[in-house]
Amino acid sequence: MDRKNDKDLQEKVRFYEAILDNIHNGVMITDRNGKIIFFSKTYGNFLDVDPEKMVGKHCTEVLENTRMHIVGKTGIPEINHPHRIKGQDMVVQRIPIEINGEIIAVYGQVMFKDVRDVHALSKKLSLLESKVEFYEKELESLRSSKYTINNIVGKSNRMVELKKLALKAAQSHSPVLLIGESGTGKELFAHAIHHASERRLYPFIRLNCAAIPKELLESELFGYEPGAFTGAGTRGKPGKFELAHQGTIFLDEVSDLPLEMQPKLLRVLEEKETERLGGTRVTKSNFRLIAATHENLEESIERGTFRKDLYYRLNVIPIYIPPLRERKEDIPDIVNHLIETMNKDLGTGIFKVSPEVLAIFENYDWPGNVRELSNILERTIYAVEGNTIEVHHLPFFLQRMKNGLIKTPPSHLKRLREDMEKEALLQAIRISNNNKNKAAKLLGIHRTAVYKKLKKLNISPNISLM
Repeated sequence: MDRKNDKDLQEKVRFYEAILDNIHNGVMITDRNGKIIFFSKTYGNFLDVDPEKMVGKHCTEVLENTRMHIVGKTGIPEINHPHRIKGQDMVVQRIPIEINGEIIAVYGQVMFKDVRDVHALSKKLSLLESKVEFYEKELESLRSSKYTINNIVGKSNRMVELKKLALKAAQSHSPVLLIGESGTGKELFAHAIHHASERRLYPFIRLNCAAIPKELLESELFGYEPGAFTGAGTRGKPGKFELAHQGTIFLDEVSDLPLEMQPKLLRVLEEKETERLGGTRVTKSNFRLIAATHENLEESIERGTFRKDLYYRLNVIPIYIPPLRERKEDIPDIVNHLIETMNKDLGTGIFKVSPEVLAIFENYDWPGNVRELSNILERTIYAVEGNTIEVHHLPFFLQRMKNGLIKTPPSHLKRLREDMEKEALLQAIRISNNNKNKAAKLLGIHRTAVYKKLKKLNISPNISLM
């Protein structure tokens, strides 16, 4: 039995020695006093010594600056310590081996052939970390909102309080309903709320309910499976709610949502589950909803065009954005901000507006709000030869308001707004050579909205301006 045990023990020793010899890095094992009991072939080849002849020697006879015997006495492991061997900076480990609380050996290993390998690896890791950080920022930029709360210009008391409310709303996950006339900046507020929230690293998905044809709106919101309807793609398509997972979905002009689709939206808001058209699989989506409308939804409820239960679900955090005529003290700041932005975008060099022009702006009621002001400034900039916008650069109807002698009659606001909208629409069609797709892009609206406006303004869709 003893002979068999000795044979088994020798087999185990050869087995473990074979493993240690085949480890890529050099291995040396000493007893607690520093006497070598194992020296790997890899280490011997590196030091150009015979491994077998190293066994029995003290570690200090074989290796310069070794600390194996010191670790054997202290029992304190030394992990990833620097060690200079044969003029090369190495990285080593010295680990005390204990049995029943007593140190019986010290395991030493050279982790890399040269510390330069570690430096090279460190550089690679640093480069990868930099790339990951860069791509994360790029992804954040692509997926997140365009504007922050700082892009909302205005120092009036109403705007200061409004921005505070928006930042407070950003800290919750409840639906937000933005209410205000067209052109007041509802989408700007939606962007800012998303950016100020913990969801800013995730998608900001936008959908204008008035710009999508009724028959396509459902598939846009909820997605569809392959072959779900005539014209459906062969790969299917995720809906806006799916895409907004962990982020924010912004539904502009929510009052235009068809009545038959409103119960589906209500269910999605309550269950946070969607089901694609033609599909059976339910998908969970953790999104935050921000809706916007220029309509009075309470009046829409009375007319029967908007569901009361959906209104209450949307109207958790209502934010009313006042029209520009109710905060005229903000006009100088808005004008300066818009001019600065346009100079960057258009490559122009307009530095200021004359006091007379500013007086006219403050006297005008701006039925189209900030969007109209932006449109007037952009049209005017192209007429300026110097660096200051003067009264004679303005459209004629504004020139007539010099010194505040003529105000826009309230009864004419709607007609004036329609005239300007018609002028902008015809101008876009003229520039795009009657191409409705290009005209829509110039106006920043969907092609369907172009046709709606043509119909509303009694302009033939086949109009030719050539």
